[in-house]
Amino acid sequence: MNVHDWLANLPFSDPESSCRIVEISFNHGSRKDYYRNNSLQIFEKGELVSVEGVSGFDVGMVSLTGELVRLQLKKHGIKEENPEIKKILRRANDTDISKWNETKSREKDVLIRSRAIARQLKVDLKMAEVEIQADGRKATFFYIADDRVDFRELIKVYASEFKVKVEMKQIGARQEAGKVGGIGSCGRELCCSTWLTDFKSVNTNAARYQNLSINQTKLSGQCGRLKCCLNYELDTYLDALQHFPDDAEVLEVTKGRAFLIKKDIFRNLMWYTMPESTKHYPLSIEGVKKIQAQNKQGIKPVELETVEVISGKPKEVEPEFVDVVGQISLRTLERNTQKRRARERGQQNRPAQNPSQRQGNQQRPPSGIKKEGPRGPQQQRPMNQQRPPKPNDRRQPPPQDNRKK
Repeated sequence: MNVHDWLANLPFSDPESSCRIVEISFNHGSRKDYYRNNSLQIFEKGELVSVEGVSGFDVGMVSLTGELVRLQLKKHGIKEENPEIKKILRRANDTDISKWNETKSREKDVLIRSRAIARQLKVDLKMAEVEIQADGRKATFFYIADDRVDFRELIKVYASEFKVKVEMKQIGARQEAGKVGGIGSCGRELCCSTWLTDFKSVNTNAARYQNLSINQTKLSGQCGRLKCCLNYELDTYLDALQHFPDDAEVLEVTKGRAFLIKKDIFRNLMWYTMPESTKHYPLSIEGVKKIQAQNKQGIKPVELETVEVISGKPKEVEPEFVDVVGQISLRTLERNTQKRRARERGQQNRPAQNPSQRQGNQQRPPSGIKKEGPRGPQQQRPMNQQRPPKPNDRRQPPPQDNRKK
């Protein structure tokens, strides 16, 4: 559905020499077909057109025009002079579009009813999609089945039930996922629903060559089969693995046997492990070939010649504390406490005065701080706690200083 015509704005000197075949998509791009433009009308991508159908007409959307259609015909092995290619009738008018919308609204009910009929007749198949022609004279049923299915009786029931000409087409699980659509693990729309048309077989060897963990849930796509994208980079991995030595799964050393666990094509390293330890030993390709040659001569090296692996990841720098909110830091509180204690020591070191003067000049601690013993921690007094009453009798002896004790 996301095909872009890069040659759309390219002018041609002779319009008649350009490709007269237009690619039309049906049912939101789940099916595409080619039609002949005999009237030489200029169609833009996204236009609705009426085309020839089975004893009637159908409505589709223009998906590709111009010289790119000729390349697609060459890719699929279709000749432009093929007489079986149907033609475009006209641009879709309001009557065609209203009739098309009416038939499209029936497809969901027809699909549900067709599944119930197949279950009643005990036919071993799964109905995936139903596509009805715009004029309502023909319906195509797409089904999935593991084995061959005898649906002759089923076709008769469908024809009498829905009053249409029935056509049955078998598809695979990958084609079903393409018709349903969805978003893959890469975050993009599924390849089978956008551009992928020919499906190649995918096996677990493709995952092993790329050093992927054989996890069925991660390697499977929406269709339940192995992902098609496992084949995209397989050729690159196979070309890179040609430089690695063969039959290097086991190496003999004096401590025992070293077993191969991974081949790193990006660093040209081969990772081995010893049965007595869980440590992994990275070896270069030259080092592995050297040990192989020694093993063929009956020589066992003392130990594996490992290679130092330098990580390309930069070191994480711890961020410095920045007071972005405007709150008071702990250092500021400690600094204020030290200043207050220094001020108290300076007052205690002054020459002695009369008891009345000493009592009058003695500074009272702040209202929110209470002392607990000599050099003890200072805590805040609760807000609802009242201060102790002042002594009225000034003839009492002055309070002794705990610090001097």
